[in-house]
Amino acid sequence: MKQIIQSFKTGETILEELPAPKVKRGQVLIQTTKSLVSLGTERMLVEFGKSNLISKARQQPDKVKMVLDKIKTDGLLPTVETVFNKLGEPLPLGYCNVGKVIAVGEGVSEFSVGDRVASNGGHAEFVSVPKNLVALIPDNVTDEQACFTVIGSIGLQGLRLLNPTLGETVVVTGLGLIGLLTAQLLKANGCNVIGIDFDQSKLDLAHQWGITTINPAKGDDPVKTVMSLTGDVGADGVIITASTKSNEVISQAAQMSRKRGRIVLVGVIGLDLSRAEFYEKELTFQVSCSYGPGRYDENYENRGQDYPLPFVRWTEQRNFETMLNAISKQYIEVDPMITEVIDLENYKDIYGEIGSSKSIASILNYGNEAVYSNTITFDTNSKSGSTNGIAIVGAGNFTKMTMLPAMKGIDANLQQIVSSGGLSGTTLAKKFGIAKSATDYSEVLKENDINTVMITTRHNLHASMVVEALEASKNVFVEKPLALNQVELDKIIGAYNKTNNSVTVGFNRRFSPFAIKMKEVLGGGDTPVNIVATMNAGMIPSNVWIHDLKIGGGRIIGEACHFIDLISFLTGSKVKSVCMTAMGINPEENTDNATLLLKYENGSNGVVNYFANGSKSYSKERVEVYSQERTLTLDNWRKLKAYGFKNFKGMKSKMDKGHKNQFSLFVKHVNEGGEALIPMDSLVNTTMASFAAIESLKEGKWIDVK
Repeated sequence: MKQIIQSFKTGETILEELPAPKVKRGQVLIQTTKSLVSLGTERMLVEFGKSNLISKARQQPDKVKMVLDKIKTDGLLPTVETVFNKLGEPLPLGYCNVGKVIAVGEGVSEFSVGDRVASNGGHAEFVSVPKNLVALIPDNVTDEQACFTVIGSIGLQGLRLLNPTLGETVVVTGLGLIGLLTAQLLKANGCNVIGIDFDQSKLDLAHQWGITTINPAKGDDPVKTVMSLTGDVGADGVIITASTKSNEVISQAAQMSRKRGRIVLVGVIGLDLSRAEFYEKELTFQVSCSYGPGRYDENYENRGQDYPLPFVRWTEQRNFETMLNAISKQYIEVDPMITEVIDLENYKDIYGEIGSSKSIASILNYGNEAVYSNTITFDTNSKSGSTNGIAIVGAGNFTKMTMLPAMKGIDANLQQIVSSGGLSGTTLAKKFGIAKSATDYSEVLKENDINTVMITTRHNLHASMVVEALEASKNVFVEKPLALNQVELDKIIGAYNKTNNSVTVGFNRRFSPFAIKMKEVLGGGDTPVNIVATMNAGMIPSNVWIHDLKIGGGRIIGEACHFIDLISFLTGSKVKSVCMTAMGINPEENTDNATLLLKYENGSNGVVNYFANGSKSYSKERVEVYSQERTLTLDNWRKLKAYGFKNFKGMKSKMDKGHKNQFSLFVKHVNEGGEALIPMDSLVNTTMASFAAIESLKEGKWIDVK
């Protein structure tokens, strides 16, 4: 399928060929007929992409601080590489999509194949959209008219926050697409509406709908004019839909408001507020969030959990439905705002001059020629046909920043990469020479030339994908954790016992040259050792998926397992029992400030400190080993120091956590056979130890690892 994307690295807007998305549970698969270009938002993204690095940095000072912090901990070159990789991520454009439903996911009963719907899908021939972001189109509303549903909901949400009443005077500053729609909605609500803009053509259009207009470009003083029109009382409310860096807009809004007036910001403006202007009138100021309640709520948008109507009357979806109803009943007009309708292939007619465009609404037409396919092929002359092909499932940060760069130069027959949306996988396939990009994991398992699957998806998908891959007779590499609970782990063990294929978990620390050297100098035998491993992991916001026990499993199961495995490797033993304590009076299961105490079968002791409240300038990871009056200290995988060892003082290197070694050995193993990289019983022991840690926290006692 074709999709419009924006490159932040080059600034180019591209019509890319991608595999079509697979419909997911709770989602609706739509074949697009029309989509509307949001000239304001998309112009900002295109111009940002075209700006140089210095300009990009000036526009995002918070990101610059993050870069400086990363330089302190990771060094200059790794940080520069990360920044350029981030800039290299293409962004899909568009959020005003109209089309026909061609499939519905599990758990969706509100829509049927053949329905005409509006959604916040992008500029793509096929989109898969969560059901709460989709609305049915009335029969008397055309596809072109329905394109205004989502963008109109942005203005509608601003209006709802303002809460205007019949007869009030409301000013709309900025009569772009959202501003014109907002002004019409206010007019339909019985308000006296005043519109401000510098573009006379937009003011003329607003005037046709009975809206009083002000043009500062022609010498009109916005504040004096509004005060004059309201008998020096001032406006009851101001909705700002303009886009400008100037602070003048917010100042004028305050000056033209009546005492105790309301100001709602929908657009993007300078916000250097004057306290005096707001203080003297006791003004209310509020920022509107996109389409309405539910926006950015994972439970509402992606899990389909609607807010009960008696308690939240207007959600995103209900705002979509309201806009379609307003268009259907002709409370507002959208046809006069359509400047042009352009075929998708001619997209550059819009984006080529988007910075100077005077259009109000540009609509893309998709036709009926799109062919649905989950896979696209780049190199038909690759090693396809062999039986040692590798498919990578997951195209997120780990795959992009760690796995694929580390696999350069390894004799890995990378045949396919699978990503849910198709864009990230296709980008990586082109960059790293992978033959195919796909969106359907189940189809990959049917490929005879694929004998190995490497899974880097979110944690909740790991166990089911491992089981499915084993049942399809594939070797498996899965990034940690192996499973999120005992039920999942039991299913993996059951599938593993029925196959001759191998399973490897991404416990890379044990494969680092530093870890290998530490084990070597410690010597063999069953002599107990004491090991303290500290992870200065850093704070992650509570709404990030890793904290969700059903998706990420929490940071102990999801991340601290790395160091359980490392200590097991260094001790040469298995965890016998676990006790964990966490910071806080009432710590929760998914705590990220905890200490794990590990007892090993050979008498060794392990301590894992997993902390999120440390300084970013301090080392992220540190390991200390105490044995027979000797000590090893490993600092941030860069410097190993030895105390009390004969003929060994330590070693230094670039940061190395063993990724390349592990991938190289794994590929060799699946190509040539031989002993597994990590014995299955060891993988199971480490995974069960992380489960036992959570149980220990609940019970407040030592828990045996069976």
